[in-house]
Amino acid sequence: MSNKLERYCWNVLLGLDQFLSVLTGGDPDETVSSRVGKASAAGSRMGRVLEICLDGVFGAGHCRMSIEADEGGQRGARY
Repeated sequence: MSNKLERYCWNVLLGLDQFLSVLTGGDPDETVSSRVGKASAAGSRMGRVLEICLDGVFGAGHCRMSIEADEGGQRGARY
């Protein structure tokens, strides 16, 4: 039972993350962390600021490891 609940909660959080990405103009199947990682790698100052914040919460390198090359094209997020 606990495993099903954990999976459900994980899926809800992932859906909310992707929804936030869509609200900010991103690909429907890409997470905010992936978009921020791409933006930072492309040299965006705001991308770098957001990357520092998200990496501070989720651990060093989180955004760069979250980059989904097959989602959202190769373009960076416009942050």
